[in-house]
Amino acid sequence: MAVSGGDISWQTLRRIVHDWVGTAAELAEVKSLHGGSISYTAALFTTAGDRAVLKISPHRVDHAYAQEAYQLNVLRGIGLPTPQVYSCKLGSLDDPVSYLLIEFIDGVDLTEAKQLCSPDDYDRVQMHLAELLLHLHSQTHSHYTRVTDGNRHEFDTWAAFYRACYGDIWSEAEKTSLLPVKVRKQIARLHERLERFIQHDDCPRLLHSDLWASKVLSKQDAFGKWGVSAVLDPMCKYGHFEAEIAYLELFSTAAPAFLRTYQSVRRLPSEYHSLRKHVYQLYELLNHLQLFGAKYLKPVLACAERLGQFA
Repeated sequence: MAVSGGDISWQTLRRIVHDWVGTAAELAEVKSLHGGSISYTAALFTTAGDRAVLKISPHRVDHAYAQEAYQLNVLRGIGLPTPQVYSCKLGSLDDPVSYLLIEFIDGVDLTEAKQLCSPDDYDRVQMHLAELLLHLHSQTHSHYTRVTDGNRHEFDTWAAFYRACYGDIWSEAEKTSLLPVKVRKQIARLHERLERFIQHDDCPRLLHSDLWASKVLSKQDAFGKWGVSAVLDPMCKYGHFEAEIAYLELFSTAAPAFLRTYQSVRRLPSEYHSLRKHVYQLYELLNHLQLFGAKYLKPVLACAERLGQFA
């Protein structure tokens, strides 16, 4: 029997469960969760009450799972609430199934939490998120780099690393007919002179780098107090902390209570608000323009217009 939402057999899932908690365990329920277009994500429940989240690619040797497992362990090791990694398997030609099995953590994402919470409760969630990010960003490194288990390409300057991260995205966006010629030329000039636009005097700090509202879970504790229960799906880098804050602001993950709490410890300078925030958001919007199409054109153009006085 194949599981709904993918061509993963019940037998495959049962074998994963047996490898996890032993052959005495029986799979009771599989519940599909939001996942990517290549992988399939599901919550697994056993008859004994064991729970886990499975990310699985049935016909793919997927190295991304090993990277995610490593980064989850890094974040968990510094005290962030992230799922425990139970197992991670890289598929082979003989057994082309890659998967990551992690802890199931109760909670709702920020969008749902905002609907369920009182305004004061939601402010507390945002304040807790800010405290977690301040702790995350307190972890520093000597160079700008992706967080990987070995084989890191490290950069001396933020602009060089940023260009390496977003160069391919801009190369693709530059070819699109959606962008007016004038805007393409403007962004090309900005891209060539990134050193001027995103230079700063801070050090490389540990970033989550993909913190959407859906990747933050929150719940009430035993006393009814709301807080963050888990941070999910990292794409960790050592970079400029302002890029993370700009991302959170762009996609409305950060509310005013978050910004007040964060800035009580680490102030965002005027250059962030006037310039760097818009540069960081422009590149994210260009990425989304390529991924999701014309609905992101208007915000790209608005962001480019704000940067027009600088580029």
